Amino acid sequence: MRGEHGNPARSGDPTHARHASVGSSGIAKSVLQIAIRALRTRNQVTRNASRAILRRVPPVDRDEPPARCFTRAAAFALTLCAFAPDADAFNLPTAAPNDGWSNETRPLRDASAWADEARGGIRGITIGPIESLRHAGKGYGSPACAKAMNEAKEIGATWVSLTPFGRVWDLKPTGIDSTFEAPFEENRKNVLAAIAQAHARGLKVFLVPHLWVEKGDWRALIDPGDDKAWARWAEAYRRFLLTWAAVAAEGSVEMFSVGVELRSFVTTHRAAMFFPIIQEVRRIYPGLVTYSANWDDVDDTLILGELDLIGINAFYPLADKDGAGRDALMAGGKRVTEGIERISRAWQRPVVLTEIGYTTRTDPAVRPWEWPDGMKDVKVDEEAQAQAYEAILAPLLDSRASAGFFVWRYYADPEDVSQEAEWGFSPRGKLAELILRDAFTARWAADGPGVVGENLGRHRARTPGVWGFELWP
Repeated sequence: MRGEHGNPARSGDPTHARHASVGSSGIAKSVLQIAIRALRTRNQVTRNASRAILRRVPPVDRDEPPARCFTRAAAFALTLCAFAPDADAFNLPTAAPNDGWSNETRPLRDASAWADEARGGIRGITIGPIESLRHAGKGYGSPACAKAMNEAKEIGATWVSLTPFGRVWDLKPTGIDSTFEAPFEENRKNVLAAIAQAHARGLKVFLVPHLWVEKGDWRALIDPGDDKAWARWAEAYRRFLLTWAAVAAEGSVEMFSVGVELRSFVTTHRAAMFFPIIQEVRRIYPGLVTYSANWDDVDDTLILGELDLIGINAFYPLADKDGAGRDALMAGGKRVTEGIERISRAWQRPVVLTEIGYTTRTDPAVRPWEWPDGMKDVKVDEEAQAQAYEAILAPLLDSRASAGFFVWRYYADPEDVSQEAEWGFSPRGKLAELILRDAFTARWAADGPGVVGENLGRHRARTPGVWGFELWP
């Protein structure tokens, strides 16, 4: 390993590490103080707001190079300067525990807080909506969805993620259409019914409102245009998000995501418009709040300090070339966990992988983000999918920084095979499901201290789609 300027890195030297940490922290604070001083000179930020802004300075890991720390702090400072008239919004307090919060929903303010408080690892699966009007009565809240909830419970899941959508036409939207396969009021009713189905089975719920771009582009690249266009877009997104936050509160949902892969919004100076939206969500919704960052931009996301858990859509590559063997994949999984732990330490928050998944094809761990619909001449490979899951989960379960993960994905109608191709993401009835069942029944670091004898009733999963004890190999 080499240092920032080609010198051997001295990560094992505690004195060097301490000096690097102090230097990086000093840089970050200095950059923010300069920006705040300039704003206060123009009477645009109050003294209390200044203190609040400094509390949001991007933290640094002890091994983070000063140059990278300066870049992140400078980006944060530019965010404030660009939207100076709204800077007092930063003075709004982050939600704090109160008598109405249970131990499971009060905010977390430590990297290992989830494990320390023995909240139980998040063994989650995403249950996607049925994306077709031709399958009426098969989506959220339906008898078919009840069967999906039963299957989630049977494979050992403790959480489910529900993903309602809002629609925009292209990457220059002016508003969000809450109609998705059905009018909003019908979707709202069905989502609340699905939440009730999950709770009736002892499953906790994570509600994740998504944006669907009709032209097929990636939501991360949304760019409405100039400042006025961005202001209109921020207001439209605010209305969309608060609507679903109210649904989450009504259904007593345990965790809520304030966004999914909104790179252009939360990694740029436009993030200044996102902070007040999070605060408004907290006024409506009392549970845990996260944001689903894409795996390759989470380091640049400026809102992580406002969250209870850092959420990552974790489609990390585990290898850089086709044909990687098990050892290479396991090494890749270890690197992913190390990166997650670094982020967790830096922000002093536990991490939840809001999406993980691999398609059922050869070499799915090289480019796991590739969507199955666009693939041709695909060789279905259940073993490759299972190996990828094993590689990313094995080190993750031993990490105290990880609160858990959500598998991408199952569907509200488990019998509907029209939602994706055979080589798609769903592990249902495949070898990967055996890996998940083993992982779900194992003891995780996130579970907290163990109890003597608790492993006696556990067993390896052997046959896809068959639950319970199997005594033969």
